Amino acid sequence: MAEPRRILVIDDDPILRELLADWLLAAGYHVSIAGDGSAGIAQARARRPALVVTDINMPGMGGAAVIAELARLCPGLPVIAISGHFRSARAPLTPEDAIALGAARAFAKPFARKELVGAVAELAGPSAA
Repeated sequence: MAEPRRILVIDDDPILRELLADWLLAAGYHVSIAGDGSAGIAQARARRPALVVTDINMPGMGGAAVIAELARLCPGLPVIAISGHFRSARAPLTPEDAIALGAARAFAKPFARKELVGAVAELAGPSAA
């Protein structure tokens, strides 16, 4: 049996970070988590994941900077951008902007488990489960 693909989840919200990790674990993926962009970049450098899911609106290094840095460090690494603030005054970035920055997919929170797991399977390949 092949080793499950490792997915890195970067989100400053601990509840959502754990929920996303649980969804992906249940789908058969290995999951690493990071609470901010800098920690996520460090993890991606140390052990390149098959895919990254990153929040856009985070303190410190935000998701736009994470996407740009991952594109530089790990060309071809698929990234899924997520945000509860797409098109808001707090973060005027749109899902289309996130894709223009290099994200493969962009989802506005809340999104369905099926949407996320389906996108991960499409971009990173099916889990080994």
